Amino acid sequence: MADTTDTNAAIAELKREIAELSGLSLATGVILTQLLQKIVSREMSPQNSATQIVNNARDAIEAFTSQVKVDPVMKARALTAVKQYEDQIRSVLPI
Repeated sequence: MADTTDTNAAIAELKREIAELSGLSLATGVILTQLLQKIVSREMSPQNSATQIVNNARDAIEAFTSQVKVDPVMKARALTAVKQYEDQIRSVLPI
C-alpha cells in the first residue's frame, strides 16, 4: 500500500505545479490579448483583422487536433480560449 506521506507530498507538489502553470497561463493570456488588441487597432479594418486572427486560430486548432490524438477536453478548452480572446480583443475596437 502506498505511503500516505508520499502520496500527500506528491499531491502537494502537483498542486504547486498547477498553480505555477495557471499563473504562467494567466500572464501569457493577458500579454497576448494586449498585443492582439494593439495590432488589430492599427489596422484599416480592425474588425476584419480580428475576425481573420480568430478564424486562423480556430483553423489551426482543428488542423492540429485532426493530425495528433488529443484529449477532447483540451480541444474544447482551446476553442473556448479563442472565443475568450476574440471577445477581449473586440471589446476595445470601434464598432
